[in-house]
Amino acid sequence: MQDENKIRTLWLVGCGNMGSALLARWVDAAETIVVVDPGSPRLPEGVEHLPALPAGTLPRPDVVVLAVKPQVAPAALAGLPAVVGPQTTVVSIMAGTMLSDLGAFAGEAAVVRAMPNTPAAVGKGVTALYANGLAEPARVSVERLFERAGPVVWLESESQFDAVTAVSGSGPAYVFRFIEALAAAGEAAGLPPDLAEKLARATVVGASALAEVDPRSARDLRAAVTSPGGTTQAGLEALDADPGLPALVRAAVRAAASRSRELAEGR
Repeated sequence: MQDENKIRTLWLVGCGNMGSALLARWVDAAETIVVVDPGSPRLPEGVEHLPALPAGTLPRPDVVVLAVKPQVAPAALAGLPAVVGPQTTVVSIMAGTMLSDLGAFAGEAAVVRAMPNTPAAVGKGVTALYANGLAEPARVSVERLFERAGPVVWLESESQFDAVTAVSGSGPAYVFRFIEALAAAGEAAGLPPDLAEKLARATVVGASALAEVDPRSARDLRAAVTSPGGTTQAGLEALDADPGLPALVRAAVRAAASRSRELAEGR
C-alpha cells in the first residue's frame, strides 16, 4: 500500500548554514534529493546538484524547501512557479518572509512557513511551523521531515514568528556567546585558555542535557545547585546585578524580533 505521506522527491533551494544543517538530517528522507545552489556546496553522496532552478522540464518535486536569504529571493526563486505544481508543498525557512509574500513564488503549491535552528545538524534543533489550510497528508509529510532534525511545534498564528525567530532561531548564537563569555571569564580568573574553553563548553552541554531529561523547571534546576551563601549564589547575584542577565536577554530578544519585523516589511 502506497504511503501518501512519503516524500519521493525533495528539493532544497539554497544550501548555506541552515540549509546544510537540515540536509545533514535529510539524506534518506526522500528517494531523490536535489540541492539548487549557485555555488559548489559539499553534498552527501547521492544528493543531486543544480546551479539554478530548471525550466520546469523535470518531474515536479513533492516538497521544495526554500533556504535562500530573503534579500536574494526575488532573483533566486524567479523560476520556481515553473517547477512546482498543485501537488507540491513549498516550505520556506526564510526569516521575515510572510506566507502572503511567498505566493508570488509558489504558484499553485501549498505553502508552509518554518523556523528551524542550526542544532538541527545534530538532531537537536527545534522547528516552528505554520500553514493555512494545509491538507493533512502534506502536514504530516512536512512534520515528519523536520522531526528528523529535532522537535516540531505548530504555531497558532503567523504573528508569533517574530518572537520565535528571536528566541529559538537566534537562540543558539546567544548560547555560543555565553560560552565565549564564560571561557573568557575563566581565563581572566587564571585558567589556561584551552582549559577554560573546554570547561565552558562541557558545562553548557551538560546543563542542557540535564534540562532535557529532568522534568523540573529551569528555575528549580537552578535552585537545586544554589546553596545559600555559597559560591553559586554569589555568582548568580553578580549575573542579576543591574542591568542583569534577564534584562539583557529581554533586550536581545526584543532587538531580534524587531529586526524580523523589519525584514517582513522589506527594510
